[in-house]
Amino acid sequence: MKHQFDAFIDDLRAAHGKNLASVILYGSAAAGDFVPRQSDYNLLIALHRISPKDLRAAQAPMREWSKLGHSVPVYFTVSELQNAADVFPIEFHNMERARKVLYGTDVLANLNISDEYLRHQTEYELRSKLIRLRRNYIPASASVEGLVNLMAESLSSFAALFRAVLLIYGFEPPVTKHEIVALTAEHLKVDGSPFVKIFNIRENNFAKPLDEVSANQLFADYLEQIENVIEAVDKLEKS
Repeated sequence: MKHQFDAFIDDLRAAHGKNLASVILYGSAAAGDFVPRQSDYNLLIALHRISPKDLRAAQAPMREWSKLGHSVPVYFTVSELQNAADVFPIEFHNMERARKVLYGTDVLANLNISDEYLRHQTEYELRSKLIRLRRNYIPASASVEGLVNLMAESLSSFAALFRAVLLIYGFEPPVTKHEIVALTAEHLKVDGSPFVKIFNIRENNFAKPLDEVSANQLFADYLEQIENVIEAVDKLEKS
């Protein structure tokens, strides 16, 4: 990917000039947890100012980046990063713990991340993704392939939230998704085996292909353990 990142940064510098403060890779690719054809390259672009003109200037580099199959990066101003750290604690904790500066300064180095709303945001995000998971199961369950893809894609999102769950419980989260999910299951005393099976499917390490019955059973087990995690987070507020 180095040549793609280099070319993209050259395009960003041409588009934004001195207004470009930083380009940071974060998430699974920075953590060494990247799975080809499953994971995304998460990029944060920090500008000194963001106006409609500055965003229009990004059209050309984003067009080329998207042609390569990548999602559009997140844009922040340098000052917004500090001001928004208390509103999006999950996202900024994730960026802070696994990142690589590709260009400019490390604008995430001295963030003051408040955890005042961390539990509330974590439960909100978990419940939102649970609702989406149930809804997406309806069309996905029409085929084994669709169901397997749903589980593989959704677990990555839940793993990012499990990192926040560990923070709420006072544990320092590991870096990789495997370790995060395993530690969450251990400390919350939920059954982690469905997560392990889905990780193996996601990484093509599953020896025996799933049939319709086993795929639906795995989803049921997976759903139950997600609900157990949410229940544990919810009880924290009531305790």
